[in-house]
Amino acid sequence: MEKTISGVDVDSLSSVFGAFDENIEIIEKECLVRIVSRDGIVSVTGEKESVEHAVNTLQSLFEIAKTRGIIDTQTVKYIISLSSCQSVDDVARALDECICITSSGRPIKPKTISQKKYVECINKNVVSFGVGPAGTGKTYLAVALAVTALKNKQLQKIILTRPAVEAGESLGFLPGDLQNKVDPYLRPLYDALFDMLGADTFGRYMEKGIIEIAPLAYMRGRTLENSFIILDEAQNTTIEQMKMFLTRFGFNSKIVVTGDVTQVDLPHGKTSGLIHALKILSDVDMIGIHTFDKRDIVRHALVQKIVNAYENAQRKDRQ
Repeated sequence: MEKTISGVDVDSLSSVFGAFDENIEIIEKECLVRIVSRDGIVSVTGEKESVEHAVNTLQSLFEIAKTRGIIDTQTVKYIISLSSCQSVDDVARALDECICITSSGRPIKPKTISQKKYVECINKNVVSFGVGPAGTGKTYLAVALAVTALKNKQLQKIILTRPAVEAGESLGFLPGDLQNKVDPYLRPLYDALFDMLGADTFGRYMEKGIIEIAPLAYMRGRTLENSFIILDEAQNTTIEQMKMFLTRFGFNSKIVVTGDVTQVDLPHGKTSGLIHALKILSDVDMIGIHTFDKRDIVRHALVQKIVNAYENAQRKDRQ
């Protein structure tokens, strides 16, 4: 069977095909088809189902290329995994929404359908949980939404926190006072804000108290109003810490809790506050829970393979 796609502009063809046709080679290998481009017409040949899968993939990528420009191999593989069950318009529309612009002028957009749904979950609810493996954009997207809310004057303050739980290392051996000791744990939050605001704006906001980054213990006894509050690495909270945190926010505030339930670093016998909260809060109004899976990992492709390897090893251990 053969199908053709016509009317594709030169720039979109170049973006979708990739350097030395690397993207097309991936589609051919994954979909078991042959793809040829000649005079602006793309021909796809192979078995019927394979051709339809490849054509849907190409059409989605051409739509994405119109607004995003360069198409990387990671995006190609993700669209291949979706194109058999998602319409071209749904995929292109989901990946085209700009959340905010970084200090360098780069637009931040969802890279997967799941990321798009996560953004919608946060916008819709007062308290949102983003749960899934490393590299799915849980924290980065939450920080992007917080920065957008601050710039739009919807909120007056951003508060970022995470538990200072030791993952095989000791705080006591780190130099400096308590703030110096916990800074390494908060570094991912600093990095995300640096990217979106720039060093100067970030420093100014920190001095004025518009942005606050602190360990979870600093939240006790406070009422946080007009704030966008993000709790990162929440799998390392205890039940008591999670309850304390979730009861801190006041009027006109929004909370986002992120974590990976497969990476709990609590002492043996301690129940994760995140796992407990997901069980008891799933049916509460104005609380949303979004779960990512391996397909949503947007770091280097090797990260997904590493996650797969660990999951396979754990599965064998349980057998």
